[in-house]
Amino acid sequence: MQLKSIWVSLALALSVTACSVNLNINDTQLLGDYVSEEEQILSVLTTQQAAWNTGDIDGFMEGYWVSPDLRFASGGSVTSGWQATLDRYKTNYSDRSLMGSLSFDELEVALLSDDAAVVHGAWALERADDRPSGLFTLVFRKFSDEWKIVSDTTTSAGG
Repeated sequence: MQLKSIWVSLALALSVTACSVNLNINDTQLLGDYVSEEEQILSVLTTQQAAWNTGDIDGFMEGYWVSPDLRFASGGSVTSGWQATLDRYKTNYSDRSLMGSLSFDELEVALLSDDAAVVHGAWALERADDRPSGLFTLVFRKFSDEWKIVSDTTTSAGG
């Protein structure tokens, strides 16, 4: 009888060990790894700020939708397309001293749907001789689990 108990105990132990955990997307919430949509969007801005502050305009542009339909409005004009926006940044910020150090403030994220959001905020550049600043409104869209800026309207308050 004792041998039968050992076999039953062993069988139970093996069956419990053989059970697997089948995770799905919602299980990340239970495991504490869930990142909210707002946090994902703010992460894009944090990554952009870090890239800018190392002089990496190409890295900064990774936050934008790579499309000819990207819209960038600033300084009284509209630039259409990712490449044209990159070219505009590289022309206007042709060296590290012009780029300065970028900071974002007063960030407000408004989710419009599962795949669309608007972010309002303030920006400032700290440079050797001035501190230009202003406001921005960004329209984000979610593409395959990645949030990208599809429209950027940036205003300047001067320097």
